[in-house]
Amino acid sequence: MILTGPCRVTADNETKYHPESWNEIANVFFVDQPIGTGFSYAEYGESVSTTEEAAKDIAAFIAIFFEHFTKFKGRALHMAGESYGDGRYIPLFASAIYDQNAYLEDMGMEPINLKSLMIGNGMTDSFKMAISYYDMVCTSSGTPILDISTCVRMKQAVPRCEAFLKESCIDQFDMINCAAANQFCNSEIQVPFMTTGRNPYDYTKMCEGDFMETLCYPIMKTIANYLNRNSTQTTLGIDPNSPAYGNHTVASFVVYAAFEKTLDVAHPTYFYVEQLLHRGVNALIYVGANDWICNWIGNLRWVRALEYGDTFGSTSHEGDDREGLDKLREWGGVLEDGGEWEKMGMTARKGGLTFATIDGAGHTAPYDKPKESLELLRRWLDDKEL
Repeated sequence: MILTGPCRVTADNETKYHPESWNEIANVFFVDQPIGTGFSYAEYGESVSTTEEAAKDIAAFIAIFFEHFTKFKGRALHMAGESYGDGRYIPLFASAIYDQNAYLEDMGMEPINLKSLMIGNGMTDSFKMAISYYDMVCTSSGTPILDISTCVRMKQAVPRCEAFLKESCIDQFDMINCAAANQFCNSEIQVPFMTTGRNPYDYTKMCEGDFMETLCYPIMKTIANYLNRNSTQTTLGIDPNSPAYGNHTVASFVVYAAFEKTLDVAHPTYFYVEQLLHRGVNALIYVGANDWICNWIGNLRWVRALEYGDTFGSTSHEGDDREGLDKLREWGGVLEDGGEWEKMGMTARKGGLTFATIDGAGHTAPYDKPKESLELLRRWLDDKEL
């Protein structure tokens, strides 16, 4: 209701049509997951605390969905999400679905036609993202908004943070030491920005409202209130006896705590993206240029770290790879009839992998720049180069 859906919630707790909904050009369904988020719940108290566990549920659901709704069998499936849900979840979910196809064929069922994954402002590699927080607010790669003395202290902490994370979370995953490494990096590199009162999802703005209630976007509280109305939940078919009834929140901090306890975020996920690309599943990595928490610098670094050759992934997109991922170029177009060409962001491509930024957008890119985001989706689904 804030990003890509067909409705927007208004200030007076009603809904209005959203003309830039992704439903305009595709069939879209949304899944509340992991268990405990949104209106999802487990009848017998089952829960998950890692993305690997959640991936099994999603793969099973997708198989059941296509088996039940037979008219969609064989159609291309593009998996998308944003933030942690996209950067961490989507690559593993897509991999589980791809690997499950062999089982489906053995069972005489039609395999899922997994076409691509779309990672929007994702947390795909927390190691590279942790270092990029300094770049975004202290260098000309982003916008140097912090004072010089603070940036000098952050700069001095960067190599220590990098070494600590590499030793404790990557070279040898140790729960205690990895947690300590993340705590050090958080206090030295993230806290200086977070104490400014700025919006971590759009560092060009100040945070509005109570963070725990609104995540800096007051409309989030309005949406939660709308979804908790009895009339809304009755229309959605929410079981009045379920624990989810009347308890919809902006984010489930219970689920967050469970995943944090297992240090789920500390595991790099880009290896899954790499393997999917080698199997012909395309990937679109897009980022709102003003996002700080899952910023474009950190995302571009893991994209460039992928190991690939000239035939990396699918090459079905129109146009040449030009300079690959080494150099970004402008992308844009005409959004209004009779309008002029305008720059919408920067992009680079190699085979089936496309990286793109969206100018003027933060973490919630489709909310900040709905027309540009829809145009990005349109070109992606049509196999057109940006």
